[in-house]
Amino acid sequence: MKWHEKGRPNDGKLRHPTDSLAWKTFDSLHPDFALDPRNVRLGLASDGFNPYKTMSSKYIIWPVVLISYNLPP
Repeated sequence: MKWHEKGRPNDGKLRHPTDSLAWKTFDSLHPDFALDPRNVRLGLASDGFNPYKTMSSKYIIWPVVLISYNLPP
């Protein structure tokens, strides 16, 4: 769970979410959480769609994806 801290290349290029401004802003807002690199950081994505392409259908699908940012790609 410490790959993002120890194992990734740190050459100034945006290669992983840890290089992003959002990650660095979160670390500055929550320094207690950022102290331990083993703390799990998750991304949650969902998007609803109608599988039958008719607006009168009462069925919709909401796939939900949960991603751990701590693990190597």
